[in-house]
Formats: sequence, C-alpha cells, structure tokens
Amino acid sequence: MADRSVLFVLFDGVQSLDVTGPLEVLSAAAGYRIRTASPGGLPVRTGSGLRLLPDEDLAHAAAPHTLIVPGGPGTRRPVPELVARIAELADGAERVASVCTGAFLLAEAGLLAGRRATTHWAHAEALARRFPDVTVEPDPIHVRDGRVATSAGVTAGIDLALALVEEDLGRELALRIARHLVMFLRRPGGQAQFSTQLAAQLAVRQPLRDVQRWITEHPDADLSVEALARRASLSPRQFARVFVAETGTTPGRYVDGVRLEVARRHLEDSDDGIEQIARRSGYRNPEAMRRAFARTLAVSPLDYRRRFRATPTPAPTPAPTPA
Repeated sequence: MADRSVLFVLFDGVQSLDVTGPLEVLSAAAGYRIRTASPGGLPVRTGSGLRLLPDEDLAHAAAPHTLIVPGGPGTRRPVPELVARIAELADGAERVASVCTGAFLLAEAGLLAGRRATTHWAHAEALARRFPDVTVEPDPIHVRDGRVATSAGVTAGIDLALALVEEDLGRELALRIARHLVMFLRRPGGQAQFSTQLAAQLAVRQPLRDVQRWITEHPDADLSVEALARRASLSPRQFARVFVAETGTTPGRYVDGVRLEVARRHLEDSDDGIEQIARRSGYRNPEAMRRAFARTLAVSPLDYRRRFRATPTPAPTPAPTPA
C-alpha cells in the first residue's frame, strides 16, 4: 500500500475550518493516516476560540507523504521556529499543501519561490507584494505547481482535499465524498464569484455612499459616470477620481459587479427567464449578461442556475388530455 500519511500543522490562531474541512474529507476517504502536530505538542486556540488538541509535538513529527499547512490569524506574525520546521518537514514530504493564508507560511519557508500559488482573494495582493518571487493567481480555487498545492479562502481547502482524494484514490470515491458533503467535486468558477462586491469598500463620504446604495437598488438604471456624478453633485472627472480613492475600484467595475450580483441572485432565487433577468439586472440583452458571466465566473447564466439554484425549477404541468 502506498504511503498516504498526512500531517496537519497546528498553531495558535489557526483557522479551525482550514483544519477540520480538509480533515473531514480525507478521513471520509478512509485511505489516509492522519496526524496533527503543534509546537511542543501543546493544545492550540483557533482564531474563533476553539481549542484543538494535537496528536504530537511538531518537533518530533516524521515527514509525512502530504504536509498540510492551514491559515488563520496566526499566520500574520509567524514564529520563525514554526516556519523553519515547516521547511524541514516539507523537504521530506512528497506533497505540500496550504489552505487560505497558510500560503504565507509556505512562502516564508521558501516553498513558493518561483512557483504559481493562490490564497484568499482578500490577501492575494499582500502575498504578491510581500513575496515578489511568487506568481500569485488570485482567482483559482486551488493551484497545483509541481508537488506544492495552494488553495483559496477557508472552504477552498475542502475543494483541494477532494482533488487530492481524486488524485490518490480515484474520481468515484472523491465524487461520493463530495455528494455526502453536499458539494461539487469541482466548483464552477473561481474566487471572483465571491469577491466581486466584497472587494469594494464603503465610501467615506455620504454622497458617495448614497450613490453606492442607488446602484444596488437600481441596477437597470442609467449608471454611467455622468449620471452617477450628477447624483453625487460632482463633475464626472472628480466623481471618478474620488470614487476610486474611497472604494478601491472604478465606478464602471463597481457597476459591473453589482449587476452580476443581482443577476446571480435572480438566477438562484427566481423562476424568471434569462431575458427578463438580464433586463432587470441592467444588461442590454441576454448576450451581454452571458459575456459577463463567462468573463467573471467562467460559466453561462444557464449553467450557473443549474448548479446554484436553491430549489429546482418546477416542471411545467402537462396540459390535460382532451376527453
């Protein structure tokens, strides 16, 4: 039997779901020897306050086949000894993976130098800035570069674990576990589907906040820079400049994000047709909405509805047969 030992690195401030999510997937596969280890073998307190009791002292842990490094607030100021031990264990491991901001610990350990990697969308820019020798890809749910795999925020660790199970034990088992967890084996789209509006900040000035609220409430209105500037009582040039300074994005991108978000919500929660949803969301026509979905989510509106609809669209009632 192939060595399928897995070691999870624990530390104070770890994100609990970064650990328990992948661990649940791998334990369900029943083909792995899973251990957890922390500095000194001491209990750790997660970012949410949950206490985890490790199996062993990280200093004495043997190099596993797969080393998994979770993220969490504890990665912000990593202890040098922890980073050094991760580097040592990774040197003897066949495969190394990180969840969320665990990528920062891998980068600190020199394991991402010259590689492609991802992390939580909100921290991707910081990772790229801090480690310029890493090619950070902010959109993928997970990235595999050689023996090193990195995943996006929190629940993306589950996606990565499913990919590892599929690689090690086959698609059928991975699919069975995904169904048990009520998940897709391969989630459609990337992180952009979650970060479209979350990335935008709330403006400081009240007139701009009012404009942001107007955009959200009237996605089908005239949302050109000129029209929005009039609502804010600013010139178009001044409005565009101030909007970027206070929200971190351009008016056009913000509008695009809101319209996509509105369309997604209608696709998930309503029985409306594609043409009606496109019109209510502010798109010129269904084709414009389709292009927006393909560009940002890598799926068509129809595919998105099939995969993400909260409840199936009821089948039409057949017409009664004439007597």
